[in-house]
Amino acid sequence: MIDSILSTLETAWLIFLVVMFFNVMIFVHELGHFLAGKWRGAYIDRFQIWFGKPIWQKEIKGVKWGIGWIPAGGFVSLPQLADMQGIEGEADIPKDLKPLKPIDKVIIAAAGPLASLLLAYFFAVLVWIVGKPVGEMPTTTIGHVPADTPAAQAGLQPGDCIRAVDGQPVSKWMGNMEGVRELVAMSEHEKITFTIDRPQADGSVQQLTIACGYRQPETKWWQRTAMRQVGIMPASPALVGDIIPGSPAEQAGLVKGQRIVKLNGAPVHSPVPVLEAAEKGAVELTLQNPDGSETTTTISPVIPENWNGLAGARPIMGFTWGSMDNHRQIEHPGVQQQINQSFRWMGETLSKVAAPGSSVGMEHLSGPVGIGNYLYQMLESEDGWKLIFWFAVVLNVNLAVLNILPLPIVDGGHVVLGTLEIIFRRPVGGKILEWIQSGFIFLLLFFFVFVTFKDVGDMVGGEADAAANLPAPVFSK
Repeated sequence: MIDSILSTLETAWLIFLVVMFFNVMIFVHELGHFLAGKWRGAYIDRFQIWFGKPIWQKEIKGVKWGIGWIPAGGFVSLPQLADMQGIEGEADIPKDLKPLKPIDKVIIAAAGPLASLLLAYFFAVLVWIVGKPVGEMPTTTIGHVPADTPAAQAGLQPGDCIRAVDGQPVSKWMGNMEGVRELVAMSEHEKITFTIDRPQADGSVQQLTIACGYRQPETKWWQRTAMRQVGIMPASPALVGDIIPGSPAEQAGLVKGQRIVKLNGAPVHSPVPVLEAAEKGAVELTLQNPDGSETTTTISPVIPENWNGLAGARPIMGFTWGSMDNHRQIEHPGVQQQINQSFRWMGETLSKVAAPGSSVGMEHLSGPVGIGNYLYQMLESEDGWKLIFWFAVVLNVNLAVLNILPLPIVDGGHVVLGTLEIIFRRPVGGKILEWIQSGFIFLLLFFFVFVTFKDVGDMVGGEADAAANLPAPVFSK
């Protein structure tokens, strides 16, 4: 009972931190507009976090500060900048209010994205100081190729070292949108080209170029379309971890720290084929001891006695998998390096969405719910608060760029209107502009609802793995 209460409180606390994180980003962005408006002498009616009717509001020095009931975004009501009452609600506009100069409109509109960019730099400095966990897999060697996958049909094999994907060199399996997994997922070709080095029995290396098809696993209609896959898994050491008492592994004499180097006489590059073979019957394992010596033993996996009759039960050997390094490495990327990388990621993502041959679409972009879920998972991980700082750099750069785009109702649209007013010496407006803005508001709301629906669908729509809910195995002695 106590554990359940503590778990609920921890979950509530993490959700609260995620919400506050979003609010800080919104507040700083809108603070840019607010301070620029004060500087340029603009009339400011309201400063509100979240949209909708205020659930809390207080007037300070003529400005109404409040929190809306719709948990999305925020705004500073600047009637002289543009008529946004359709989104922000009615404003108390003085009768003698004079129009702003066009240059003031440009400065005020651009101040929000500038504030977001400055916040990105602030978090980039924090990341540079405290560091961030390395979330990459520094290998390009294939560990396992399941049968009946595009990779198996194309001839890719365990032990192959991937040098390039579609001509782009790779040095890691995943990370920074430059890994094998990301390049496969975002490929724009019907055949994905792998440049590989294949070790030979005599110690030489054969260089090959293999064209491989891809597949996209089926998803439910309420979930996002799956990204491209070819069916390869990264290489990782098959290290023996803790031995379960009474298990076949204990009876076979396995010792924690040994490394499985061969399975039924064939080289092992990943724990996965060992697990798959163990479910089918007895396996012969060649184990390398910490001192470099080798031993061979045969294990006959069995179903633990407390799993009999349970869904997902399968024969197991009775040990956990060990790790080469239990601590994640910490890196300290440069401040400008982080900013440049964030800009590049955003550009690449938008280009893949627009590319006709890509499987990446608008549905793969995330809204507040998806981003919030990602942040929640970060907070649950080791050194999660450091990852949050790094992710804040990416998010604020994205917020700055998206808001400065020359689109109706966003900051970039106001910058364009102000610039046109400077050029033509008169305000740009009229019914056509109102229709364009109203139409864009509708499209923006539709997109927001669409990606939120997909975010929720991905979170709750997956099928549960029965094996994941099995109790800790117990073997009869």
